[in-house]
Amino acid sequence: MLTLSGLPMRQIPLDLGPASMPGLDDFIAEEGALQALRWLQAWPSGHQTKVPAAYFWGPSGSGKTHLLRAMVPVALAHGHHVMWVSAQGCQMWDAELPEAPTLALIDDCERLDTHLQHLAFNLFIESASASEVAGPLSIMAAGSVPPVDLPVRDDLRTRLGWGLVFALSPLSETGVRQALQGEASRRGIELDEGVVSYLLVRYSRDLGFLMGLLDRLDRFALAEHRTVTVPLLKRMLVLETE
Repeated sequence: MLTLSGLPMRQIPLDLGPASMPGLDDFIAEEGALQALRWLQAWPSGHQTKVPAAYFWGPSGSGKTHLLRAMVPVALAHGHHVMWVSAQGCQMWDAELPEAPTLALIDDCERLDTHLQHLAFNLFIESASASEVAGPLSIMAAGSVPPVDLPVRDDLRTRLGWGLVFALSPLSETGVRQALQGEASRRGIELDEGVVSYLLVRYSRDLGFLMGLLDRLDRFALAEHRTVTVPLLKRMLVLETE
């Protein structure tokens, strides 16, 4: 397993287990995102255990975090160790074989503090060096801006731009509707089109925000023992502001 001496790992205070991860099949790909999705679906190519680093960038709601999280169960299924790095800290999942390859996933690159930037840079150093103990290390990262514009140390910014770079765009209204209905279906919620229209009229198409709102609405409906309707949504929003 990959080890980085002198760099303590800080656990993410969230349930980021593989069972909670979205899947690549759940990703709604439009325009430029199709190329990124197809590349991830083909990962790892053939019998390769190490692939070029990849960087996904786009504004909030473009799906970059979805794609990175979806790679956790994919990598584990291929027998890889997995490391997740974000502004909240780090989380690790071990493969059965200590010498197995490792996939490092680095999210919110623009928000990494000095410690995490040092960790991310060391991951690139590890990925370029051969080891008789640990298997190959591959890196996928994401941020809100192109690599050249990231507010991180110069040597890390350069390495984030060395590999493949995929630009992602926010979903169209049709895509957002499809994504919300898909997530509702996954949760067993009958989401009326009126609820979706209400959300889209009053909020931006930031899919991350809307998914969080749907999660709160799901839990509120369960607590109230009621179906998801526009009146229930309005009641929840009023209670949240009190």
